[in-house]
Amino acid sequence: MKRSQINAALRQARALCAEYRFALPGWADWTLADHRAHPDQSRFLTDRQIGWDVTDFGSGDFARRGLTLLCIRNGIQGDPAERPYAEKLLIVGEDQETPFHCHKVKLEDIIVRGGGTLMVEFTRDGSLPPGPWDPRIDGRAVDPFGGPVAVTPGASITIPRGLQHRFWGKAGSGTVFAAEVSQCNDDRNDNFFLEPLGRFSTVEEDEAALLPLWNEVTR
Repeated sequence: MKRSQINAALRQARALCAEYRFALPGWADWTLADHRAHPDQSRFLTDRQIGWDVTDFGSGDFARRGLTLLCIRNGIQGDPAERPYAEKLLIVGEDQETPFHCHKVKLEDIIVRGGGTLMVEFTRDGSLPPGPWDPRIDGRAVDPFGGPVAVTPGASITIPRGLQHRFWGKAGSGTVFAAEVSQCNDDRNDNFFLEPLGRFSTVEEDEAALLPLWNEVTR
């Protein structure tokens, strides 16, 4: 994935936050120099995978298969002294797919805060036992294997752990401005893709980085 694509995705995400008057924490503007200037806070954030995240899942086609995220708060999976919850922003383009995947540990809600309609599809293939799975939209049970379901602005969907799911923005409805609230998140170890995909992209540095992604911050 080209750095110019990442920069463009970050600009779009920040513009949407401004449009919806969603105020971002100060560290969301940090450059690598800012991380170096605040080592204790930087360590706290990166140890918990907090920060910006843009990926094309190794597809080479971000507009077709990709996702922009901002993890705002998180703990460390498996540490009982840590926060047991996480919160993210998700920016999903029209027909931009996050491919089939599931989580062993994380139970999550995805909430459409504004913009377009989020389409969610489930499959038994690659799902983890024990099942059965009980996805719900605002408490209303949905058939997980009856075809894609639409999550409209203001609605939320609960995605059970272990259930393979994918999602994308409905064509013609606009970019989806969504949030995720969940149990503690671990993007290094708790994503199980149906296809052999990479969670993080290999970056081609065709221009300077606007802001670092959380997994690019080193100490």
